[in-house]
Amino acid sequence: MKVVTIVGLGLIGGSIAKDLRKADPALTFIGVDKNAENDRLALQLNLVDSVLPLKEAVAASDLIFLAIPVTAIRQLLPHLLDIMPSQAVLIDLGSTKSQLCKAVEEHPNRQQFVAAHPIAGTENSGPAAALEGLYQGKMNIICEREKSSEEALATALQVFDTLGMNTIFMQPEDHDKQVAYISHLSHVSSFLLGLTVLDAEKDEKNIFTLAGSGFASTVRLAKSSPDMWAPIFEQNSQFLSQALSEYIFYLQRFQQYLQNNDQEKLYDMMKQANKIRPVLDGITQAAEAPAK
Repeated sequence: MKVVTIVGLGLIGGSIAKDLRKADPALTFIGVDKNAENDRLALQLNLVDSVLPLKEAVAASDLIFLAIPVTAIRQLLPHLLDIMPSQAVLIDLGSTKSQLCKAVEEHPNRQQFVAAHPIAGTENSGPAAALEGLYQGKMNIICEREKSSEEALATALQVFDTLGMNTIFMQPEDHDKQVAYISHLSHVSSFLLGLTVLDAEKDEKNIFTLAGSGFASTVRLAKSSPDMWAPIFEQNSQFLSQALSEYIFYLQRFQQYLQNNDQEKLYDMMKQANKIRPVLDGITQAAEAPAK
């Protein structure tokens, strides 16, 4: 592995470039991005050594990462498998998997592709948001491992091990259903909480002067890029809609108890929710532990 192309020079792609360059300074990085300002910043920040048009970058690559919105990944995947060198490996980093895997399930070069989802990120975007160590101790998911060649899978596992990630294997539908609950739903909730408070600010002019760390941490994800998240919601609409229905059920129940002044049932609901504590503690401990 000598030449690495990163398509999408934002937080996800840029952070991978930072860590892989640190691990192996001999690697050459090519950047591809539709935004000229992202190209300029990525070069300035030394995330990549050069920026090239997609076709030229792919032709020169040993390893290609797709760190762009999932709708764009779905459109590009078949084309890239058509034109990439026979020894190259293509890894997508998208947050949905079913539609992406279906897009290339019959492609003759499917074995060169590894469908991955490193579960890491922040609410920030763009090359300047790239962070060294972003992936350290985080979970990575690879789907349809059996459809990737041994060489491609080994390359991907080596990369994610270098990033300090812990990799597990899932099928695409299982992946999409589970991330609908643990990732996508929390982003929807944050976006809509932000809208709710912005609407309240129109009448309650001092509302943001009272906002503390609890509000900031809860609504933080509302700063996430709609360019990235709207395609994710679209591609995972079935499972996300299911998760939302269950979430709305609990919201409506809570509202009913509140309106009825049923303090005991309100208390019981919150007490039940407290059972998430050991789960969250376990996530924190896993993130702090060195990757195996």
